[in-house]
Amino acid sequence: MKLSNYTKEFGTNLRLAYPVIVGMLGHTVVQLIDNIMVGQLGTAELAAVSLGNSFVFVAMSLGIGFSTAITPMIAESFGAKNHNKVRHIFVHGLILCFGLGLILALLVLWAQPLLSQMGQPQEVVALSKPYLFWVALSLLPLVGFQGLRQFAEGLFQTRLAMYATLLGNVINVLLNYLLIFGLYGFPELGVEGAALGTLFSRWAMVLFMAINVKNKKSFKRYNRKLLRVKLRKSLFKRIISLGFPSALQMFFEVTFFTSAIWMSGMLGKNPQAANQIALNLTSMTYMVALGLGVTAMIRVGNEKGRQDFISLRRVAISTFFLVFLMSSLFCLFFVLTHDLLPWLYLDGNATEISSDVLTVVEIASDLILIAAFFQIADGLQAVVLGALRGIQDVIIPAFLIFISYGAIGFPISFYLGLKTEWGASGIWMGLLTGLTLSALLLLLRFQYLSQKLDS
Repeated sequence: MKLSNYTKEFGTNLRLAYPVIVGMLGHTVVQLIDNIMVGQLGTAELAAVSLGNSFVFVAMSLGIGFSTAITPMIAESFGAKNHNKVRHIFVHGLILCFGLGLILALLVLWAQPLLSQMGQPQEVVALSKPYLFWVALSLLPLVGFQGLRQFAEGLFQTRLAMYATLLGNVINVLLNYLLIFGLYGFPELGVEGAALGTLFSRWAMVLFMAINVKNKKSFKRYNRKLLRVKLRKSLFKRIISLGFPSALQMFFEVTFFTSAIWMSGMLGKNPQAANQIALNLTSMTYMVALGLGVTAMIRVGNEKGRQDFISLRRVAISTFFLVFLMSSLFCLFFVLTHDLLPWLYLDGNATEISSDVLTVVEIASDLILIAAFFQIADGLQAVVLGALRGIQDVIIPAFLIFISYGAIGFPISFYLGLKTEWGASGIWMGLLTGLTLSALLLLLRFQYLSQKLDS
């Protein structure tokens, strides 16, 4: 098949993807602003945000991963013009998401004492505890928001979540500015202020989505008489059977990166702060890949509902090409700017720059350079995973991701990071290895399944 058959899909892919990318970047930009503001307080405060978020990210991965089951089911039913089924999936999915959000919030609060038992710097632990409390509570609105978001995206309505996230960003930045530094009569709460900004902004996002889903004309046929929808055990089981492996997929990946936070913390507060800088930067480029992954999931799921397997394969491969091109640009950007980017997070204008700051910048520069070389693998594995979710293949990919990250990537990170002089750079070499293997295995899986469907 000619290359033009794939590139002609770029326009449709980007129109669907850009609102998702903007929305997902919104979450990461909030973290970026949190980190920049908190970084002005000191390296210990920046490390505390990193440590607190490490717990929340693990729980968040389960909630967001689980919610992704809703989109392909909605897209497939929408493609088959089964609107009654769309409505039932929406109700059942929303109940499961809000329920899971509450459970995850309680689990993180229950696990909070573990902060003191992980070999982390005590100064960092003391600062991270109040931060973790409020951010844990924000898991309830976050996962509930995902339920509303995945429903809308399954109907090709990708802009709504973007607008909700932009609203949440404005609220979060404003509250951060007031509460971290105690301006205009507000209390000076430091890192705890950043957590409160996150909590209030996430509830605002849920409210925005709920109002629009209720009132928007394109959703009218799905939101009528929701309380009269008969709850069916079989549909709950179907969503859980797809959602649980998807949650495991994201859990393995996020835990893999979270382990880098914990291991870098064992090396000291400066490696942990440097790790947070590199992780935040790579998270922003990863959101672009995730946005294209959602596009692949929506379009592949829709083609599956229409039983058009030739178009399914063409659409999926077009997203693979697109993310390869974009990830290559990110790789080049990181290579060219790896010495400059760490200064975004730290105060370089002081008359005398502390040795801690200089150490963090040096370590972070090395990590960003390593991150440059896993951009392509990271992007590809995210988009291929989206395509596999679109055809509702979730169990085998979860196993492949576990092998790549848990059985191979993590041991390499642990050995090179904690048992050699490589330190934080060794930890990230393990990340590079795991991501590369994951991308390769998932590509082979999609190639096998898509040819099987097309035959």
